[in-house]
Amino acid sequence: MEQNEYALRADGLKERLYRTACLYLRSESQALDAVDEAVYKGLRACHKLREPEYFTTWLTRILINVCNAELRRHKRELAVEELPETAAEEFDALPLRDAVDRLPEALRAVVILRYFTGLTLAETSAALEIPQGTVSTRARKALSLLKLELKDEEAR
Repeated sequence: MEQNEYALRADGLKERLYRTACLYLRSESQALDAVDEAVYKGLRACHKLREPEYFTTWLTRILINVCNAELRRHKRELAVEELPETAAEEFDALPLRDAVDRLPEALRAVVILRYFTGLTLAETSAALEIPQGTVSTRARKALSLLKLELKDEEAR
């Protein structure tokens, strides 16, 4: 893939990538940095993309890896230093957001990509590098857990 074609296609995906990064990292500034980093890494590796029809899932996978690396780095930083309390952003207080955050990582990744980012079943499967059947199973399990969690929240 040529760099010019890459730049055009990546520019068209930036909004979707940003939404995905926001859901993973829970911070707008970190999400912007992650998208920039993923686009840069994709540009450096665009010559390795063998099948251009999988561009969206390929770049999403790069973004997920960048987000996971940032989360690991952030976890190490929190272990070393204690941060002062800060006010939570408004959208973090939503019951759905809290419920999604409490899901196991494997289920949370499927929910974020399928329902918040809008990837198809096949795209989610390719982005997470798992079979489509596994994506379907994890999505059903996550939705049932979210339903139970939100009913419990509503009852309180």
